[in-house]
Amino acid sequence: MSQIIALTNQKGGVGKTTSAVNLAASLAALGRRVLLVDLDPQGHASMGSGIDKHTLETSVLDVLLEDTAAQQAIVRDLPAGYDVLPGNGDLTAAEVELLQLDERQSRLASALKALSDDYDVMLIDCPPSLNMLTVNALTAADGVLIPLQCEFYALEGLSALLDTIEQIKESINPTLEISGILRTMYDKRMSLTREVDSQLRGYFGDKLLKATIPRNVKLAEAPSHGLPVNHYARFSRGSQAYRVLAKEMLQRLAL
Repeated sequence: MSQIIALTNQKGGVGKTTSAVNLAASLAALGRRVLLVDLDPQGHASMGSGIDKHTLETSVLDVLLEDTAAQQAIVRDLPAGYDVLPGNGDLTAAEVELLQLDERQSRLASALKALSDDYDVMLIDCPPSLNMLTVNALTAADGVLIPLQCEFYALEGLSALLDTIEQIKESINPTLEISGILRTMYDKRMSLTREVDSQLRGYFGDKLLKATIPRNVKLAEAPSHGLPVNHYARFSRGSQAYRVLAKEMLQRLAL
């Protein structure tokens, strides 16, 4: 049975897609069967995995609209060792189209349920907003991984996300939990980082992951090559950080 983890934060620029791609690659490198679902209309998780989002014949949108089975839309045999259910700009139409459909909140859950025996972990890269796509992801997920930049306004806006998670848990998905809070762009030499750390520990307790993701130029360069960082710069600090994260997540998920 797969563990489904949604990576989400409505604030952009916090390393959400970078974390989705590199966690998927690191888990695959540790021998797990991984599916990455690109639910962001920007399609960056697909591009960062080596998929040309502009030439897709089928995408996750077709799966959500039930025009295509998930098995048929998945891109396999990628160099990084994980599979991708790709997305692109067509997803911008999903909000309107889903509102006209029955069971619109659980379309992704139904699609991924059919894949539960094929993967150990499914990671969902959510859009940077709390829309119907994000609701679909949270309805499908067992847990939520929240990337959070260590800056002054780290907790600003999180209340809306936490409220949405709680609403989904109460009304649709009672097993949904926060799997972890991931500190990104982390530099412990900065006093601001230490202050934010203290805030996060007080607010989230043991939900705050031990793993941290540093600012690293190789992490920024890797997507332009269509590769996760462990295939682009295996010995970089960024690659090592995501390997540590993958091991910690496996412990938390008991996989």
